[in-house]
Amino acid sequence: MDKKEIAAVLEEITVLLELAGENPFKARSYASVAREIELLEEDIEVLAKENRLREIKGVGEALESKLKELVTTGRLQYYENLRAKFPTTLFDLFAIPGLGPKRIKALYEELGIASLGELEYACAENRLAGLKGFGAKMQQRVLEGIAFAKKHRGTHLVNHAANEANALYAWLDVDKIAVRMAVAGSLRRRKEVIRDIDILASAEEGSKLMERFVGFERVERVTGRGPTKSSVVLRSGIAADLRVVADGEFAPALAYFTGSKEHNVVMRQRARERGLKLNEYGLFRGEERIACPDEASIYARLDLPYIPPELRENMGEFHSPIPELVEQKDLVGVFHCHSSYSDGVASVAQMAEAAQARGYGYLALADHSQSAGYAGGLSPEAVTRQHAEIDSLNRRLKNFRILKGIESDIRADGTLDYNEDVLQQFELVIASVHSRMGMTEKDATRRIVKAVENPYTTILGHPTGRLLLSRAGYPLDMSEVIAACAANGVAIEINANPHRLDLDWRYVRRAKEAGVKLCIGPDAHRPEGLGDVTYGLGIARKGWLEPHDLLNCMTLEEFLAWQRPK
Repeated sequence: MDKKEIAAVLEEITVLLELAGENPFKARSYASVAREIELLEEDIEVLAKENRLREIKGVGEALESKLKELVTTGRLQYYENLRAKFPTTLFDLFAIPGLGPKRIKALYEELGIASLGELEYACAENRLAGLKGFGAKMQQRVLEGIAFAKKHRGTHLVNHAANEANALYAWLDVDKIAVRMAVAGSLRRRKEVIRDIDILASAEEGSKLMERFVGFERVERVTGRGPTKSSVVLRSGIAADLRVVADGEFAPALAYFTGSKEHNVVMRQRARERGLKLNEYGLFRGEERIACPDEASIYARLDLPYIPPELRENMGEFHSPIPELVEQKDLVGVFHCHSSYSDGVASVAQMAEAAQARGYGYLALADHSQSAGYAGGLSPEAVTRQHAEIDSLNRRLKNFRILKGIESDIRADGTLDYNEDVLQQFELVIASVHSRMGMTEKDATRRIVKAVENPYTTILGHPTGRLLLSRAGYPLDMSEVIAACAANGVAIEINANPHRLDLDWRYVRRAKEAGVKLCIGPDAHRPEGLGDVTYGLGIARKGWLEPHDLLNCMTLEEFLAWQRPK
């Protein structure tokens, strides 16, 4: 297991111990070690092999043994024993925003609630209104949270699914049994949340490939096995399918299993209109198979240009010119990164070195502003110190520049979190909401629009505040927000953190059509966080963006010239 997976297990142990009524200091010790592991710069496997796990702050003899078990086997008996004390359905309650361990413990012990269904029934019976620590308002929030959780049940963040799919693909590719192989489904379409993993392959010895597939080390159980399709559930809880076809069927099968269903319906209709038949096995005229060596040839036969997978949602791709979508090579700058000045774990120099190593020409730093005390927000004095350090680094860096940016909190009244004397010191300002998210749509929209109208705002950060699978965004009139950004020359961020991917790709296209520039920001708090740009790029492509639509594709000189005068 990698450090993120290990940290997640330790965090859940913290919760389980609290539910079990264990000593709170013992429970918190697991949470503290989880945070230390997340911040590790060394590979935890190396620490385990070299018997250096005690170097992690808070790790004693007992925890060292548990960590070794996790690192080497991917499992922990202590953790599994803790989970076994509670109904498995109880853990579904953690998907409800606002329900922490203490409240779940109260629901479980005082009302006997151990599932989402029981919780929903209890709310309907008004049983939470009189329960200590809840009340009528909390009961209503719980009901809304249940609806949210039910809607997203069985879905996974794209980074989790992508990591599993990449590992599975690499496992299958080792023996080179497949002639061709690809990840299909919603992962290939770059959706923000994923239900399962679809892998398609062509092979002469399909049975060998199937054998290897079900033998993948992360498989928890095999749910189906046959000569052309096998299905498994991975230890992460993500289901995965492998389909094997003849190589002549690979292209039509890839198109079909990439989807979406709505896109495929139109494709089949276009085939019928031309006297053809299209399905996962091929394109046919009567009984005659028409050779289609790749997907582009299928689209050409149906009098269409090649439609990239990201656009296959039946949302205009059949009736609009297909753009030359932005690619990673087009990105020359990276925006919205944090350093150890606020809540990042790396220095300014380390973040700059990591960005330069990835081929970027500039890095726009954006630590938190002063009111973000929870994140070590920068006082005006800290801003001055940071800017002096950036000036010093920029004098030494070759063919690279650090931009003096800030992620300024948008206050409840729409003002930014510094006075004008401080704001004018920055080369860019990302304005973001981090508090007071329970406003009405009218008030929340007014708040955002006022921030956008501020002459120092460069970019509107993570506009809706959503956390995928955890929290819906605050209510906004996005048409009004986009119009305000267009009128004031403010760009909108596509926050590339896989937990956010905010702005939603459907709004991305609307912003593009309104003439608004967009910006991919990884919101990176550590060097490896820069890799999240790839998820933001997927959203940009789903939003029909071309290089000229993104700030990231501007040279440094072009970006500085683009900004509106203060």
